[in-house]
Amino acid sequence: MKTTHLILVGGFLGAGKTTLLAQAAKRLGQRGLRVGLVTNDQAANLVDTSVLRDAGAAVEEVAGGCFCCRFDDLVAVLENLCQREHPDVLLGEPVGSCTDLSATVLQPLKAQYRDRFRVAPLTVLVDVHQVRTLDRLRRALAEKAPSRLPPSVMYIYEKQLEEADLIALNKADLLPPGELAALEQSLKQAFPRAPVMTMSALAGQGLDAWLDFVMQELPAGQWIADVDYDRYAAGEAALGWLNAAVRLVAEAAQPPDWASFCRHLLEALRQAFVAHARQIAHLKLHLQTPAGSLWGNVTANDGCAAVRGTIQGNSPQAVLLLNVRAQIEPELLRQLAVASLGKAARDQVRFVIDDLQSFAPARPQPRYRFPQPVP
Repeated sequence: MKTTHLILVGGFLGAGKTTLLAQAAKRLGQRGLRVGLVTNDQAANLVDTSVLRDAGAAVEEVAGGCFCCRFDDLVAVLENLCQREHPDVLLGEPVGSCTDLSATVLQPLKAQYRDRFRVAPLTVLVDVHQVRTLDRLRRALAEKAPSRLPPSVMYIYEKQLEEADLIALNKADLLPPGELAALEQSLKQAFPRAPVMTMSALAGQGLDAWLDFVMQELPAGQWIADVDYDRYAAGEAALGWLNAAVRLVAEAAQPPDWASFCRHLLEALRQAFVAHARQIAHLKLHLQTPAGSLWGNVTANDGCAAVRGTIQGNSPQAVLLLNVRAQIEPELLRQLAVASLGKAARDQVRFVIDDLQSFAPARPQPRYRFPQPVP
């Protein structure tokens, strides 16, 4: 059996990991390589899986916990993709609130499955707005000033970056060159062990340079972060998590404009978070009809709803997947999601919720944790 190249991309919620993996799969395909992808979430009905399948990728999902807690499931999924698709490269996207991947995922893969998987350097993706948020939090803590996000959540940001073999600063096209250079320098000073590169996954800027780096035979999992699991667990527990599957049926004779529906839903949710003084980490949705599909997201309270995709022709029915990650109590999150669905639907669409899970992630319980890097 051949050794398959395995590339894992970590990073916090909203960093752009799914976009990066979709673009990377396309570029690798253009290089003549077969690609498989693995998504990961705390619950089922994951938007990322549907988005990547829309792009024509071979995708498997690890649900019910992060890669570290579901390590055996991860290996089974990787093996299944290898047997079914015979990929040259596997791309994996861990849960956005997960850290300590080097100790709990990369090291056991290197120790136990070296003959099956050649593990690439761990990339941690961080968007330009997250870096600014991190800088603001550091200043606020130094000045003992209040912060919008609790320190336990930002602790996860910090630990993700500490264990990176490579830091990729995403959405670089959103900042002027001078400000971008200053943020890049800030990252290099705060986390000097890892090289930093800039990119825009959506625009494709810097993507080939990143692929060239991670496709080399370079050391992976060089650093083990010193993680306080009490603080880590507190950071995850501060987040509300919602995954919902919803059937939508047009009530009017004229089928609705589904793109407009998606924008209205995302904006209703954003406004609800602002009104309740709760912070969005990431809102995502995927809407599927027989005539095509749409994908939309919002990554901050002051962000704009972005909706992409196409639906050719009219369709009176759709299936919606909604994923919300935010600093909010799970029950309030459920209430806001249902109310926002009602606002977006109005008298034009009837919605039936087939499944809705709203919860705070449980304490991480890794299957393995290696105290030192495996050579």
